[in-house]
Amino acid sequence: MTVDDPTPRFADPTRMAGAAAMQAFAPRMGQRYAARRNVDRGAGRHRDVSSLSPFIRRRLVLERDVVATALAHHGAEGAEKFIQEVIWRGYFKGWLERRPQVWARYRDGLQHDLMTLDRDRRLRGDLEAAEAGRTGLACFDAWAGELVETGYLHNHARMWFASIWIFTLGLSWRLGADFFLRHLLDGDPASNTLGWRWVAGLHTRGKPYRAQAWNIARFTDHRFAPRDADLSEVTAGLEAEEPDGLPDLLPLRVPCPPDPDKPSVLLITEEDCRPEDFDLAGLDLRGAVTLAASPLRSPRAVSDAVQRFEAGALADTAARSGLPVTGMRAGVPGDLVRWAARAGAVQIVTPYVPEGPLRDWLTEAMPALEAEAITLTEWQRDWDRLIWPHASAGFFKVKKKIPEILRKAALT
Repeated sequence: MTVDDPTPRFADPTRMAGAAAMQAFAPRMGQRYAARRNVDRGAGRHRDVSSLSPFIRRRLVLERDVVATALAHHGAEGAEKFIQEVIWRGYFKGWLERRPQVWARYRDGLQHDLMTLDRDRRLRGDLEAAEAGRTGLACFDAWAGELVETGYLHNHARMWFASIWIFTLGLSWRLGADFFLRHLLDGDPASNTLGWRWVAGLHTRGKPYRAQAWNIARFTDHRFAPRDADLSEVTAGLEAEEPDGLPDLLPLRVPCPPDPDKPSVLLITEEDCRPEDFDLAGLDLRGAVTLAASPLRSPRAVSDAVQRFEAGALADTAARSGLPVTGMRAGVPGDLVRWAARAGAVQIVTPYVPEGPLRDWLTEAMPALEAEAITLTEWQRDWDRLIWPHASAGFFKVKKKIPEILRKAALT
């Protein structure tokens, strides 16, 4: 391990550890980040990127606070590239909220891919070799090992890896997205799904991302030197998989806000581990529950590291809430409803749950909620309300709005 190794940070999934990591990286959020952010130095040496994403994904660290820190240290011009990368996360979330059909396509398509694996022995072997890092392509195999061992992968390596997975190895992009979601500590349904779609040429249609030998060599500081012949020529994406194109935009879902006069219970999930930012004192709270939901990420086994990070984050959040907290796993959705009814609640209060497996699980719980006359209510953060309405097409539309977003967020 080196002093720059992100792994010790990941061993402490708390709000305090996330804030300390943010402050430690603050001096590097400016020109140094802009100049070196694309360099993958390898496991234990990712000192030019923040490695804050596992904390930001669970909002142990808020995007707004990260941007405010960058502005305070480097100003709007110096921190421009870093701020753009932070806002990408909000863009992807908003884009998927506007097109939830894309999540449903991924979820259903993955089930089809897994059934195909059961019937195709050769495909099953190819997948096992890729996930185990036994393809014979040194860079790809190293990244597969780093992902499984550490739960982290540099963003540039994720792009190369996905491109090789899809175009050189000929594997389903959904199986690759599933592999990432099962192992990445920062695995997020929106960023992960849309990132893989982007590489495949489905997000920005007709523009797939091509892993190139010279690019890999240059931005790994020549740790790897694949030959051009090792990588497939990419001339077209996977647009034929979706001949009808992207689904129509839908209006953003408007959550039902909590009623402060109704007996309530607080639901704590890894989607937002900062419920104390909202008005807990103004509610009639009869209890709180942490819901361990990371196994919902995939029909296949989710890594122990991901589940440990989630468990630590939930425990830290429970301790900060100051409430008596019950622990629960996301099994049968009716279990949550029965627990809330026993607590005497007529509403469940939680920070906004975006598109993804947990939203699917809560949707399954709706009939049981209605039967018990219990309402699911959500807080929504101003940060999301500022970004999501602009996330209707490519990132450029959001990028143009960044000065306005920062101004409305009272950051400039």
